[in-house]
Amino acid sequence: MNDSLIGLLAITFTILVFLAARKLNQKYPHPLTLPVLTSTIILVIGLLIFNIPYDTYFIGGKWIEAFLGPAVVALAYPLYQNRKILIQYSLPILFGTLCGSILGVTSGLLLGKWMGLDDLLIRSILPKSVTSPIAMDIAATIGGSPTLAAVLVMVAGIGGAVMGHSLFRWVRIDHHLARGLGMGSASHAIGTARSMENDLREGAASTVAMVLSAIFTSVITPILVAVVF
Repeated sequence: MNDSLIGLLAITFTILVFLAARKLNQKYPHPLTLPVLTSTIILVIGLLIFNIPYDTYFIGGKWIEAFLGPAVVALAYPLYQNRKILIQYSLPILFGTLCGSILGVTSGLLLGKWMGLDDLLIRSILPKSVTSPIAMDIAATIGGSPTLAAVLVMVAGIGGAVMGHSLFRWVRIDHHLARGLGMGSASHAIGTARSMENDLREGAASTVAMVLSAIFTSVITPILVAVVF
């Protein structure tokens, strides 16, 4: 089977699974039925059942991944719509995202040390709260595993998308700006997409936090590694 056919099958299978997952979420709305979670589980199970290597699946999967860039650029529209609010709260946004970035990196370090993980794993955990391409570059720079970092980014993103709003309700955080900053700082693009579904103002704040968090984490992480290791 040539690469073109494998790629077409992978793309078709992924799209069909996601559409089915979205219908499931529409019929049974619940954090545990979020399409990004259920579709990921189904895809993993499918690859395991049919013994399909990830590299083979990714022949087509890489074309879907290529749309991540344009999708992130499209987030500029809600930013433009809410630009006045974002400018008004620029200082709280900067300070809140900086605190979130510091907490995201240090929490990974402390958790890894507490669990007795080796240095490679800890270095791969540190950039977990930023989007995959940046996390992989940071991990490679500080001596971690880029592949493992990408997996941990997915865990952080899906975890935030599934549990984030339930946690907000539990601790009684109901302001759209606070929610958006929390989701963007901790759960990057996946969390931002979830915030967009909830409220466009929250999604705009999450987009800003996602971008700023990537910048802050890129600076904080190497410094922390140089001090600790």
